[in-house]
Amino acid sequence: MAEIIRMPRMSDTMEEGNIVEWLKEEGDEVEPGDILAEVETDKATMELESYHEGVLLHIGVKEGAVPVNAVIAVIGEEGEDYKSQLKEAKSESQEGSEDTKEEAGSNKEKDKSDESSSQNQKDSDSEAPGDNEPSTSSTDDTKRIKASPLAKKMADENDLPLKDIQGSGDQGRIVKRDIESYLEKSKAQPSRATSPVSEMASAEAEEMPISQMRKTIARRLSESKFSAPHFYLTSTIDMDASIAARSKINEMADTKVSFNDLVVKAAAMALRKHSMVNASWMEDKIVKHAEINVGVAVAVDEGLLVPVIRNTDLKSLTQINEEVKEKAGRARERKLSTEEMSGNTFTISNLGMFDIDEFTAIINPPDACILAVGSIQELPVVKDGAIQVGAPNESYALLRSSNCRWSNRGQIFTNI
Repeated sequence: MAEIIRMPRMSDTMEEGNIVEWLKEEGDEVEPGDILAEVETDKATMELESYHEGVLLHIGVKEGAVPVNAVIAVIGEEGEDYKSQLKEAKSESQEGSEDTKEEAGSNKEKDKSDESSSQNQKDSDSEAPGDNEPSTSSTDDTKRIKASPLAKKMADENDLPLKDIQGSGDQGRIVKRDIESYLEKSKAQPSRATSPVSEMASAEAEEMPISQMRKTIARRLSESKFSAPHFYLTSTIDMDASIAARSKINEMADTKVSFNDLVVKAAAMALRKHSMVNASWMEDKIVKHAEINVGVAVAVDEGLLVPVIRNTDLKSLTQINEEVKEKAGRARERKLSTEEMSGNTFTISNLGMFDIDEFTAIINPPDACILAVGSIQELPVVKDGAIQVGAPNESYALLRSSNCRWSNRGQIFTNI
């Protein structure tokens, strides 16, 4: 018996999947574990794996968005009759969507009926004794313009309005020389429509389709911004010691750590000391997480992805560096799994490498806090009562809960 393949729910927030490409074609043999297609979800581009053996008899949707649980393919024995089974499966899939649309459809019909009756009432109210007289249309007006057949043909070819042309023939008849004269005047005095400004104004805007990821980013960050009370704390941190420590670490270690690795490690150790920051608001309770899982925001073409470094406080700087690099690379290729982008308890967004002094980040649900890190700068600072050149790193912690505190204290170089 043929197996009906439906669009699976590949993440907890997925409502539909976008089929990017089929890696198997109709007629190909399929074994369990084979990759059938690439599907774009709200979080990543994932591989649709086959759990059945047989022949790919039918592909229902070549590409595009498909709702969860909708039929997308059929696998069975070669030559097997699957059409009746496919028809039944499709009808089952449509039942749920039809039920949800029925009420909206009835409301639409009611609105249309009300609109129609309202329009009929307006039409009847506006009728007057003289309304039944035949009216003249713009088409009739055009037909009444006197012009020779050749003049009409020339006007059509050059897209000229006959009503704007003055005829010089008998009784104002438009003839060939009138069309030619009008064309010469148009060339001598170009209209505004041919100016560069008007051409730019009349150019069509480009429409860009929105990916599932961009839709989800917009929805989740909007929910976070307007449902979680944000307040902003700014702290300037002297990075002289960090710069010196990083230089020594990179002299000894094969893997070169970055300033971002230092910030990730420092944040993880501070979270271990201040557990209320490593918590999530769950409407009727606050969950204090046992693990410290730091998410690192990575920019991709369609927005931001947040790979999660699990048990960050227990990992060395070199381990953090290697994991961030590896996951960031796969994030840009849309190859991260859902598990690798979920379970974060804290998020860091670093724009220092882009020479950004400061910015305001939005809390990444379900975190209670996000740390926005700016660039390292050489600035005059006061040390031991004297003005010296320092290299502070400006950081901005956004907290959801008023009893959360951010601390930059702690030894961050003890576990290399």
